[in-house]
Amino acid sequence: MTEKVRVGLFFGGNSSEHDVSKRSAKNYYDALDPEKYQVFPILISKDGDMVDTETSKKVLFGEDEDQLLKTKPQMDSGILSSINAIKDLKLDVLFPSVHGNLGEDGTLAGLFRLLKIPYVGANLKAHAISFDKVITKELMTVNHVRNTAYVVLFKSDSDHPSWEELAAKLGETVFVKAANQGSSVGISRVTNAAEYRRALADSFQYDEKVIVEAAVKNPTELEIGLIGNDKVVASPIGAHWAPGQNDGNGWFDYDNKFIDNSKMKYQIPAQIGDEKSRELTDMAIKAYRILGIKGFARIDFLMSEDGEIFLGEPNTLPGNTNMSLFPILFESAGMSRKAQAEKLIELAFEEFDRQKQISYSFTELGSEKLGEFDIKK
Repeated sequence: MTEKVRVGLFFGGNSSEHDVSKRSAKNYYDALDPEKYQVFPILISKDGDMVDTETSKKVLFGEDEDQLLKTKPQMDSGILSSINAIKDLKLDVLFPSVHGNLGEDGTLAGLFRLLKIPYVGANLKAHAISFDKVITKELMTVNHVRNTAYVVLFKSDSDHPSWEELAAKLGETVFVKAANQGSSVGISRVTNAAEYRRALADSFQYDEKVIVEAAVKNPTELEIGLIGNDKVVASPIGAHWAPGQNDGNGWFDYDNKFIDNSKMKYQIPAQIGDEKSRELTDMAIKAYRILGIKGFARIDFLMSEDGEIFLGEPNTLPGNTNMSLFPILFESAGMSRKAQAEKLIELAFEEFDRQKQISYSFTELGSEKLGEFDIKK
């Protein structure tokens, strides 16, 4: 009998998306065939500590996390203790389902690489670059991938542009966003000076860097899923409209994503025509490769009234909840959640094997000769 693949399923995290991550992970747990995979849930608490698999499984299956952790005896939860606990499980592959901090920012990917265990998804660099909205936009701009106009603000700046200055540059409607956050946390739609002041105060709670983006008038919001390493497969394109979006007031905020999306309107595949579909798919794959993403991602776009397409942002650990768009897009093409999860694990092993072929040779030092430094004092 073939031994089961031992999967470490990481979820939770110390971000605002902690509970969303639980839902995503539970769906992955349910999707993985118990005849082929032995899944070990590993909760990362709201304090950023890794929790033993027995307790983690109870949390994954709905028991109250705060109560469980409160009654657990205090143990050494340092990083060395956590690393040893992961090693003791003798895992074959690591499957992060941690959105936001620790997951999408690349922290876990860096740890996984040090552990020398195959893992699902992008590496540290690709996560970190993609998670930073400013760096992403600058990379897209220099590589001629169309995106909206923007201004970057820093909390440490002694003075920020006035509303009048921003509106003159970006238009009368803008979005103020924390540069390193996900799931619409720290994002505000702004149309006047008072909203602008409140939005800055809100966004600067979540990051030292804020991006202000020009709005696209009456947009169609579009998204596409991508799976693959070097060879990338794209899902059908999805379109959605939030309540009030057609009159310019609504947008796809946190509540519409995770709490009540009953009034959202979805269209899969998006009826935007073959030419626009090809354009968007090409833009998405180009962005995926520029950012160095591996495994999977969802990339969001906006299309203006006259059909101009703008890249919004990539999501390198897209959600897997019942409301999440990434799995639904691939399901619409006939790829079940079980098939998606298995493909991601297959890609993790593939990328791990590829990385092992990369040379990291070096020249041993010991007989080097120093040059002369002419230092003026």
